[in-house]
Amino acid sequence: MARNVQLVLLCEDTQQETFARRFLNKAGWSTRRMRVQRGQSGSAEQFVRERYPMELSAYRSKAHQVDQALIVLIDGDNRGMAGRLDQLAAACEGENIELRKDGERVAIFVPTWRIETWFAYLDGTDIDETKSNYPRLDRPRDCQRHVNALYEMCHQGNLRQPAPQSLDAACEEYRERLK
Repeated sequence: MARNVQLVLLCEDTQQETFARRFLNKAGWSTRRMRVQRGQSGSAEQFVRERYPMELSAYRSKAHQVDQALIVLIDGDNRGMAGRLDQLAAACEGENIELRKDGERVAIFVPTWRIETWFAYLDGTDIDETKSNYPRLDRPRDCQRHVNALYEMCHQGNLRQPAPQSLDAACEEYRERLK
């Protein structure tokens, strides 16, 4: 018997997948029924951008499942959050897929430059989202302390200031789309 998928995670790499899995588990989501689509080679952001319209369409075809959600993680890189969101919208328009609508459990998270910017902030560093020089973790699983910190801040609705705009938007996206 086939298992129904309740979560789809579309992301660039193992670090984003690990972070998302751990955060979702902490938030009470079961990731046992999650399908992950992750970039394997080449441009990971391009993979996410090109795959997004297909996953959005698939989400809509199964939207009757109570707990189903589509979660997208894509680095902002030099385009930033607004630029990436515009690219995802353009990818949908190019495939004649209607843009995501209010009420859909489709959450898009865009760390700028990359997720390591968020990690530096969650470690207590005041960060500048125009810079890309924040250190990578030695192992993807080392993000657990960051997950714990973010979970507490998001659920209290109180990020430490000054908070990165992309992380503030991610917490709002989580509250509006997934909670």
